Amino acid sequence: MERAEALIICIAATAAENRDNQRTAKDGRVSVLAAQTEKLSYSIELWDLDARALERVLARAFSPQLARAIFRAAQKEQPDQRILLRRGTRTVADSAD
Repeated sequence: MERAEALIICIAATAAENRDNQRTAKDGRVSVLAAQTEKLSYSIELWDLDARALERVLARAFSPQLARAIFRAAQKEQPDQRILLRRGTRTVADSAD
């Protein structure tokens, strides 16, 4: 997958998540957001350099292949940052390794 394609998917996933958050806040349907987040079990996260605090979730993905592609693109875009690829609470990949 090309870097640009991965970034477009990342942006689309983040935009969709933001729309869902706004819709959930408006409607008060927390369970809808939780169900949608469970479907996207992989998350690509930006952490502080000590991995003590999550700064933000860069993207979420359904498949491990897509998650890895987004993770690699995030590493290239932010080489000085700590990026984690996680599935639930399990760390699948860490840019510090």
